[in-house]
Amino acid sequence: MGNNEPSLWRQSILPSLSLFTSVGTLLCCALPALLVTLGMGAALAGFVGAVPWITAISDYKGIVFTFAGCLLALAAFMQWRARNAPCPADPLKAKACARLRKVSWGILGFSVLIYSTGFFFAFLAADLLYG
Repeated sequence: MGNNEPSLWRQSILPSLSLFTSVGTLLCCALPALLVTLGMGAALAGFVGAVPWITAISDYKGIVFTFAGCLLALAAFMQWRARNAPCPADPLKAKACARLRKVSWGILGFSVLIYSTGFFFAFLAADLLYG
């Protein structure tokens, strides 16, 4: 059982945690910037009215993006390091292992996409569009 725990951590929990932090960067910083860019200030006001803690998180967007980027880098490193790890000899478990690896890479790729979108709208879009 002790041998399965690091594999589970590397292959599912860390990429899922990076997805959670990436979605956090998208909600805190990218969504408000996107709404303002598209001229949807009233929608942003309604969003902030419904979820007022978003503005508090947006004040610390540098820290939020740094933390999320570190988790993404750690998840990518752990995935890369485990890329050639052997799967169990049992055919059923080997199939589950291979499927878990594909799902983990998919989660990680989606997390990077979300993070990149959030980074663009939080730090670059205003300068590029209104520069």
